[in-house]
Amino acid sequence: MDTNTTDTNTAAANTTVTEAADVAAIERVVAEVERTQRAEDVEGFLALFHPEALWTTGHGKVLIGRDTIAEFTRSVLPGSSGGGEVSYRPVHIQFLRPDVAAVKVRQVYRTAEGDSEGAPLYVMTRRDDGAWLLHACQNTGVQAD
Repeated sequence: MDTNTTDTNTAAANTTVTEAADVAAIERVVAEVERTQRAEDVEGFLALFHPEALWTTGHGKVLIGRDTIAEFTRSVLPGSSGGGEVSYRPVHIQFLRPDVAAVKVRQVYRTAEGDSEGAPLYVMTRRDDGAWLLHACQNTGVQAD
């Protein structure tokens, strides 16, 4: 038996299994973003961020560090649903390194006045314990044609 081929095949299989587990974990984080936004759960939302996270809001406000993100979130998230509903769906996940992923998300706000869409980009990092956190994020509104 050619051990090099076996080692290569095993490594490829392990990478696929590991990547699949990471994709599932990242999808759970995006689902938790949706859950916390809908529930206006400030603390749950903040728990998703790396302590040194960078967040740029849909209106271009730059927030650096979880403490700054927390201050902003505590002032805007409660009462923000306004009778509407938001959904988040990852549409593309690209691993930049095994522990860093760029995640493109489709965000849809549904209200009685109509729908609006966002196209956030989340750069997520994996902690040593395997948990994925939001590390550098940019919210971008999608303009109607």
